[in-house]
Amino acid sequence: MPSSQMIAARQRFFGEAAVDPVTGAVRDDQVLVSWFGCASFAVAMGGVVFLLDAWVPRGATSGYVPTTPEEVAALEPVAIFIGHGHFDHAADAGAIARASGAVVHGTAEHCVTVRKQVPGAELACKELGSSTSAPGERHDFELAPALSVTAIRHIHSARTPRHEGHDASTPVRPRPCLCDIRTYPPNLTDAGHLARNLFAPEGGVLLYQFRLGEFVLTWHDSSGPLLDKAPGVLDVLRGLPASDVHIGAVQGFNQFTNGLRDPRSYVEALRPKVFVPNHHDNWLPVMTARAEAFRTPVHEELARIPEADRPDIKMLIDRDDYLAAGCLAFDLAKS
Repeated sequence: MPSSQMIAARQRFFGEAAVDPVTGAVRDDQVLVSWFGCASFAVAMGGVVFLLDAWVPRGATSGYVPTTPEEVAALEPVAIFIGHGHFDHAADAGAIARASGAVVHGTAEHCVTVRKQVPGAELACKELGSSTSAPGERHDFELAPALSVTAIRHIHSARTPRHEGHDASTPVRPRPCLCDIRTYPPNLTDAGHLARNLFAPEGGVLLYQFRLGEFVLTWHDSSGPLLDKAPGVLDVLRGLPASDVHIGAVQGFNQFTNGLRDPRSYVEALRPKVFVPNHHDNWLPVMTARAEAFRTPVHEELARIPEADRPDIKMLIDRDDYLAAGCLAFDLAKS
């Protein structure tokens, strides 16, 4: 029998109308995406529930994101896909996988990091290359019948010398937003969790594309300087089916020098109908700003793409859009 906790969690993340109140099954004619901070999302695609990254932001604040790892685990996801191993992406993966039985997907190093979080626990982890894999390496597999997954090795955001010329972008330097520390002060438990995971290694960076029928969802939790350091990856991305929805990181180290040029290169290569910025909220208030600070820079940067190829932009704003059921809902029949 499905647990009441699972049904309640799924109804909260995906909406009461989307979840059977008896079985907990999520409607299979839509793709439903629910944001729970930084680059972490719960997804129901054709009724299959899985996670993209696994960290509920906390430590510098407490309660800023209105959920817990326990509630995320109660979704009973079948899989957790790790983009890279830094704390702000994978710090809760071990606990969630242990509680839910989800299979973790990531590099060999991601698997090591996640297993260290829960010593002695038996965790299933599908290794997709390693930190030494070449950028552009590709892994293809099935998550469920008709639900195909492609993982592409790419690179982490990094600062590069200022690019000049017609393709130069305006630096993005939002002020850190310390106000949220005062409104949502951290408790000792959350601060300790952050401290224990603060220096988790990257372990390689993966981009994932999910395909169900004709619908294509692509997600990545970092946008590296591919134009400068790994242009071959862009050729690989161009070879993928065009994305209906592309959820991509916009906050990164190169924003201070080269603005949002790197995220734009991913959008241009992946050719989405809808682009959803992520990794752009106030997840670490001593360094970050609220998503509102990225609204204008994102729109201005993507305005450089010819209008016929430019995606619609769906901004997610913290805290309004955390666990906002129905905010990202896409009809499979209309993809």
